[in-house]
Formats: sequence, C-alpha cells, structure tokens
Amino acid sequence: MPAIPPSPSAPAATSEGTAAPHAVPRTRFVVVLGVIAIVLVGLNLRAGIASAAALFHDLQQVLGYGPLVAAVLPSIPTLTFAFAGAATAWLVRRVGLERTILLALVLLAAGLGVRAIPSVGMLLLGTVAAMCGIALCNVTMPSFIREHYAHRTSLLTGTYTITMSVGATAASALGVPLALQLQSPTLGLAAWSLLAAVSALVFIPLALGSRPRNLPGAGAGLSPLQVLRTRKGLLITGLFTVQALLAYSLISWLPVILISRGMEPAMAGLLLAGMQLVTVPFTLVLLPLAARPRGLRRAFMLCCVTVMAGLAGLALLPLSLSVLAVFFLGLGISVFPLVLIVISRSGQDAAETTAISTVAQSVGYLVATAGPFGMGLIHGLTGAWGLPLWLLVVVALAQMVLCLALTAGESGRPRVLRSERVGA
Repeated sequence: MPAIPPSPSAPAATSEGTAAPHAVPRTRFVVVLGVIAIVLVGLNLRAGIASAAALFHDLQQVLGYGPLVAAVLPSIPTLTFAFAGAATAWLVRRVGLERTILLALVLLAAGLGVRAIPSVGMLLLGTVAAMCGIALCNVTMPSFIREHYAHRTSLLTGTYTITMSVGATAASALGVPLALQLQSPTLGLAAWSLLAAVSALVFIPLALGSRPRNLPGAGAGLSPLQVLRTRKGLLITGLFTVQALLAYSLISWLPVILISRGMEPAMAGLLLAGMQLVTVPFTLVLLPLAARPRGLRRAFMLCCVTVMAGLAGLALLPLSLSVLAVFFLGLGISVFPLVLIVISRSGQDAAETTAISTVAQSVGYLVATAGPFGMGLIHGLTGAWGLPLWLLVVVALAQMVLCLALTAGESGRPRVLRSERVGA
C-alpha cells in the first residue's frame, strides 16, 4: 500500500493557488505530463500484485513448487515494502525525487519482465525486484504530488488512489484470460511490464531536470523511535499494520480460496476484481462522510463492520453466495483512504508527516507480512481455509479497537503533536 501525503495545511505546504518550489520548470506541458504520470503510476502500483493472485494456482501446477514457496510468494510484497520503503528517503537525497520514481518504474518493468522465464527462482527474483519498484513509488509519489501540485493535493491524491483500485481491478479481471491467451501463466504475469515501461517513458522528461533535495521542516530530524514513543504514533502504526494485513491477505488468497471450493479460475479472478472495484464508489462515499464532525469515526466503523461480515460470509456461506461476501469485503478494505486521511492530518510539518508515514509503512508492512504468509502456512498444515479466515476476523476486531481509540474525543481529526513525545 502507498505512503501518505502530508497535510495540505502543514507549514511546508503552500497556500491555495500558490505553486510550491519544484525542480522541473512549470510549463503547461510539464504540468499535464505530470498528471498523466500520476495516473499511470497509480495504475501500476497494484497491478503487479493483483495480476499474480488469480494465477497462483496455475503457477504452482506449472512450476511445481511446494507449500513453502506457495506461502512465501504472496508475502514478498509486504516484506519488500517494509525494507525498500525505509530506504527511499536516502535515495531521494542522492538522486532526486523524480529520478527515484523513474528508477522505481524501470525496476518494476524489469522485475515483471523477468517473471516471463518459467523458473521458480526467476519468479521469486522478479517479484522481489518489481515490489522494490512499487515500494519506492509508495513513498515518493505523494511527495511528488505535494511538491508539484500543492494547490490540488486532495484532488490528485484522490485520483491517484482511485487509479490504484482501477489498475488492481483490471489486473485481477484480465490476469487469467491474458495467461490463457498467451498459453502461459508466467507470460501472463510478465505482460504487465509493458504498462510499467510506458510509465517510465512518460516520466523521463520529468526526471531530466530533477536535483537531489531534502524536505524542509523541523520534522526532518524526527527518528522512528520518537514516532513510536507517542500514543498516536503507536495507534497510527497499528492501524496501518492491521489494514495492510487484511488487504494483502485477501488480495493474495481470495482467488485460491474460491478455486479450492470449485470455482473456475477466471471467475475467481473476476470476483477479486469485483472486490477491488467496489472500493472506488465506496471511497467516494466515505471521503465526504469523513470530512464531517465525528464522520471519520463513523466511516471507520462502516469499514470495520463490513470487512468482518465479509470474512464471516466467506467462511460460512456456500460458494453460490460468495459474491455477497466479496461485496462486503470490498466495502471493508476501503478503509485505506481513511488511513491516508489520518496520517495526512498528523505532524506539524511536511517532514514530520513523512517521518510518521515512513515508520507506519516500514513497521506496518513488516508485521503485515504475517498475514499472507500465515494464511498459506496454516492452510498447508490444516488443508482448510476456515481457521485462517476466523483469525482474520480477530484482526478485524483489533482494527475496530484501534479506530475507536484513534478517533476518541477528537472530532475525527487526530494529530500527532511534538508535545506528546516522551521527554519533550
């Protein structure tokens, strides 16, 4: 999942209608090209993950790997996001923001392309490389939006988030048909490298004029330990962790669960696509609700209740009613943009918000790896999906508790303040 854009009201942000300083000259061509690039990058950030989920069953049959690799493969995205995302700030300081994004897109295209080779080693290597590219984009794209479109941050962040869902939906729906057309699940995975390559080409003009630079603000020296020593820092990190664990567990294993119960792989891919498509209109409902007094808490509760209903339905309902369970799951994983709102409102300046976001992602994705890996491991040991699904219900309950604690008594507008730090 992506990094969180700093609050438009933070001191580092410019006022409405005033452009922020940037490295690339602000011609109309660059402005339009930047918007196109934002859309293209958004389309890429989940396509490489969602396209594989519906093909895991076929990949295991064709490549012949065992239960351990089957459990490790869906865990690579979150594990890579944790480590590669933490190194992004260092890379930006040395090569520049736009060049880092271009490098990420090249890495993504190369990693996805390598997966065309029908080998377990190349599948794992290509997945790690591609996920490193996505991890770099996760952290840098919100900063790119803020720096170049300070007066349109909310609009372009919403566009960016929605295009992520659109890309995931398309990849989920087309993954199996594309593999069948190419007569190879590995070629079906590699085909998505073309989208990443086009995005990289579009980003080249933006990267040519970039220079290494640091984010301004007092929060630049904020350490991960300082973030985690605040109550709100812990709550935000915990919330990011559980929502990532739920989302990536479902994206990774939902088609396999449905296929194991007798559903055709193409239909299972369509249901995965449907789950992610539901997030688009529901996000448009949640965001206005979250803007109202106490509305953020209500929006959180809607997501928590629906994801629990979806998980229970997936565990208890017959295969013929799986569409209903998947619909509720789609409503539930729409919590992600609400988490964006929470972190974007936290911190006193852009650098402090970025520090909070980086800690939440690094710790959150690292712990969230236990979701996809644990589900695969438990299924391998028990041969059933009931126990993993009920454990996810427990995680969803923990998410509800964190949401309640985070929004308690604050009119749905949580903030992380320096005065909260221990010893401040």
